[in-house]
Amino acid sequence: MPTKPTSRSQSSHRAGLPKIVFLSLGSNQGDSRALIRKALEELPAAGIQVIDVSPMYKTEPVDYIDQPWFINCVAKVETTLSPQRLLRTLKCIERTLGRIRGKPKGPRLIDIDILLYENVVVKSARLTIPHRRLTERRFVLVPLRDIAPRVIHPATGLSVSELLRKTADKSRVIRLRVK
Repeated sequence: MPTKPTSRSQSSHRAGLPKIVFLSLGSNQGDSRALIRKALEELPAAGIQVIDVSPMYKTEPVDYIDQPWFINCVAKVETTLSPQRLLRTLKCIERTLGRIRGKPKGPRLIDIDILLYENVVVKSARLTIPHRRLTERRFVLVPLRDIAPRVIHPATGLSVSELLRKTADKSRVIRLRVK
């Protein structure tokens, strides 16, 4: 009996096949650069292989602006974890590094978000992929463009470079020198 073909987004959920995922990492408390580096070091032990990392950027807070500026970067990773399992794993890494949930959009020791998971679109109460505010955030788009300028946003059909050119966000994003 012939099998029904699956779409790429359906087939990418098959267990065991590595998926390309882009993660945003940010911090504005403590030694932010060290916390981000530590988070990146924790990923491989959790089944998340780091392929590439953007430069770090000092970024102006958005939404809740009465707080210190952030340090942000984006990592290209590979994993066999499902989107939901990946989310749970990232939240566990955040807790291990001392993150305590506080004011939404407020100060944080470490924040790791799933930006893109191949061309998969997920909408649930706990998880939205692509990240729901990705197209509106220079602090994510600028470092993402550094490592994936031609990657296509599966919901808009636009490349990361095109999204950055079109975003209304004018917040400051300043590339940091390597220490």
